[in-house]
Amino acid sequence: MRDHRALLRRQDKHLLDFADTLTETEWAAASLCHGWTNKDVLAHLALGLHVRLPRIAIDMIRHRSFDEANDALSRHHGNEHTPAELLAEFDHLRQNPRGLGRALPDPLMLGDHTVHHLDIAVALGRRVELDPEVATAVLDVETSIPNPFVPAKRRSKGLRLATTDADWSHGSAYAPQIRGPATALISVLAGRGAALEQLSGDGLALLRRRLNP
Repeated sequence: MRDHRALLRRQDKHLLDFADTLTETEWAAASLCHGWTNKDVLAHLALGLHVRLPRIAIDMIRHRSFDEANDALSRHHGNEHTPAELLAEFDHLRQNPRGLGRALPDPLMLGDHTVHHLDIAVALGRRVELDPEVATAVLDVETSIPNPFVPAKRRSKGLRLATTDADWSHGSAYAPQIRGPATALISVLAGRGAALEQLSGDGLALLRRRLNP
């Protein structure tokens, strides 16, 4: 049985090591998250480790949408802090989260943090070497746990997925096939089309349609 909390801590350290290398220009560049800069993504990650659930509820009522409330909260938090301050906040809270960070299960937190790491790195053209245990754990989460915010499980339904750089596969051997690097599969299943060009197989057209229903 996997220790998702230990994997989350390992991945968060990897994310911090990567983030420490970014310049001000790179933080201001667009991420794979629609409408967000890389700094906005970082603000979302840091805020997610301590934002109180009543605050989210109030903003959801105000904006009439979780996505819009999340967008507003993340942008505001990013505008209030520098990248260095957000990194320090994330580093301080990652071992002892509060609020939403304590409420979300470790497997979903692992998936969220890994996807957002890729949102920044892939947008910048940076190569990411995920820990193989982290990568396969995230793929298992995406293809087996329903997530109302990231419908990766629905996108993977009826497909045979296999990584070319890790020992992982999912789905029937008779289903339409998709192969590629673990990072590309993680990112595409999370709804990011930028990594589609790294994938191949006769199931690719179906997956592409599911990204753009």
